[in-house]
Amino acid sequence: QVQLVESGGGSVQPGGSLRLSCAASGYSFSTYCAGWFRQAPGKEREAVAGINSDGLTIYADSVKGRFTLSQDNAKKMLYLQLDSLKPEDTAMYYCAAKPFSGCPSGLANVNYFPYWGQGTQVTVSS
Repeated sequence: QVQLVESGGGSVQPGGSLRLSCAASGYSFSTYCAGWFRQAPGKEREAVAGINSDGLTIYADSVKGRFTLSQDNAKKMLYLQLDSLKPEDTAMYYCAAKPFSGCPSGLANVNYFPYWGQGTQVTVSS
């Protein structure tokens, strides 16, 4: 059974940093597609970071240069480093995965992923 568990969210001031973690279990890490999404109140869930078909990390324009996705396949962990946080980054952050599949050429949307974590809240305010 595929399980994804996020952690690392919290409340920070503008300009602060957080590191989100996603622990995966129940599937092989040898071939998969994974990404990070967020959903603010009253808004649709949006992709913020992912891995494209060339194995490169890609980002939404709104977070480019501030967020960094990384992974540790041995530990089955996915990370999202959030730097220079802004109030508009406030949202519930989710990791998502699709085992036994590569990623598309661009940032995959919500419909691509069958498995989701429960989310971790990030709040940025002064």
